Amino acid sequence: MPLLADLFLQFTLLFFVAFGGASALLPEMQRVVVEEKHWLDETTFIHLYAIAQAAPGPNGLVVTLIGWEVAGLAGAFVSTLAMCLPMSVVIYFLFRHWERFRGAPWQQAVQVGVAPLAVGLVFSGATLIARSAGIGLAGAGLVAATVALSLKTKLHPLWLIALGAAVGALGAV
Repeated sequence: MPLLADLFLQFTLLFFVAFGGASALLPEMQRVVVEEKHWLDETTFIHLYAIAQAAPGPNGLVVTLIGWEVAGLAGAFVSTLAMCLPMSVVIYFLFRHWERFRGAPWQQAVQVGVAPLAVGLVFSGATLIARSAGIGLAGAGLVAATVALSLKTKLHPLWLIALGAAVGALGAV
């Protein structure tokens, strides 16, 4: 299969299960791009993800960067289109009929079931990043402290980011 068609197919398939956004797909995206297709190595994949997170804009920017790295401008366009177009069409047709079933037991079951799925997918993406970064015991402690502070206080997340940056600047992580 030609490279651009394969890029389109792989990202289309990935984004049909994108509950939680592009970050939730990170482990599966890494498996496809690095392990199965060998389009990128692990380090390049993680670097592209870091660039996408640092840049302003949607989390899905990583898909555009992967496409760019794999097949240039055409790859960036095709990957981004694959991320957006197919599910947009499905959602358009689905939501035309979704309201008609408001209150149906199966509709409520779908809505309740998608939430833990999204949380699990996001958690698996965070785990992949943590393993790739080699955060170690000190980093795991910092993550646990951040989670605890987020749950127990009303601190703005920027303060927690600043705290993490300070701990990193001191060389403790």
